[in-house]
Amino acid sequence: CVIGACFLSMTFTLPLRPSVPPRSAVMVRSTGEYTGFVPDMQRRTLMNLVVTAATAVPVSVLLGGYILYFIPVSQGGGGGAQVCGDEDGNPIKLDTWVKNHKPKDYDLVQGLNGDVTYLVSTEDGIKDFAISAVCTHLGCVVPWVKASNKFSCPCHGSQYDENGKVVRGPAPLSLALAHTTIKEDGNVAVSQWTETDFRTDLKPWWVS
Repeated sequence: CVIGACFLSMTFTLPLRPSVPPRSAVMVRSTGEYTGFVPDMQRRTLMNLVVTAATAVPVSVLLGGYILYFIPVSQGGGGGAQVCGDEDGNPIKLDTWVKNHKPKDYDLVQGLNGDVTYLVSTEDGIKDFAISAVCTHLGCVVPWVKASNKFSCPCHGSQYDENGKVVRGPAPLSLALAHTTIKEDGNVAVSQWTETDFRTDLKPWWVS
């Protein structure tokens, strides 16, 4: 009985020992340490490469465009004379051209390597040179503005005189030239201009 009484008294007088969570669990909650999935070194390296590649692509495009802004458009060269074509690729015949154009008319044809090129009409035919329609700034097609008697690029405002000489930037160079000839069958042909540029007295920049 005495033993039983002592046991009962201890039950009501001694406080119960609180349960203590494991040390590691307390440290996690107190420090806020992340205990979820942690990728290994190989996966982290792969993730870094993916992020780097995804960032490099747009940066390269922007940087490339910025550099190209300052590089003039190069003109492809052609060895011999090439027959000019209309918008459908049909050969341009001189007699048909004269019937459909007035003196000082500027009209587009397919020139060397298919590049858009202006033929300039005269009283009895065409001038002995053709003018490239490709802007030397960023390669836009430059329209001829008859009212102002000059070429005016709609992209960034570059301007060229009636012979294609640059008179206003940002284009750094004049429009490329090409020789015009009339073949035996009456077709109009163009060939590369390799001589001194008569507009600037400089070597032609478009000849590589």
